[in-house]
Amino acid sequence: MADAPRARKVAERIKVIVAEYLENRVKDDRLGFVTVTDVRVTNDLQHASIFYTFFGTDEERAASRAVLDAYAGRIRSAVGKGVGTRLTPTIEFIPDALPQGVAHVEELLAEAKRRDAELAAVAAGAGYAGDADPYRRPEESDPLEEAVSPPVPGADGADPAGSSPVADRDA
Repeated sequence: MADAPRARKVAERIKVIVAEYLENRVKDDRLGFVTVTDVRVTNDLQHASIFYTFFGTDEERAASRAVLDAYAGRIRSAVGKGVGTRLTPTIEFIPDALPQGVAHVEELLAEAKRRDAELAAVAAGAGYAGDADPYRRPEESDPLEEAVSPPVPGADGADPAGSSPVADRDA
């Protein structure tokens, strides 16, 4: 039984072999712009899943899928010669879900951009709920604070002890 690092190396080699085979050896006009994105091989090297993306319409995608299925045996033969393992793995072509994921992310980004534009439009016409600068500065005095603050004993020059009832009793 092979180990996982060997399976990864075999998968990378299969990816290169399949991509080169599709580019150089397949001369079918129905095969469009196919990109091999990933290859996964089981740890026993018996099965390889080849993920691919395609650029084009649904009809062109179906035609390219038919070409890949028709050439699967020849591609497997090329993989067997190029990989150098005792057994040639069976291959399976699977369309990659990457383009749909990218389209979904692009939709989400467009929605976020639209919401940001709405928020910017609302913020442009907005005013402050209070003062524009609500923080006090140490050099500024607040006239309301002076009027509300309690009188400090002795601040007017009178002796606070002289006005106390306790001071009158002791005298």
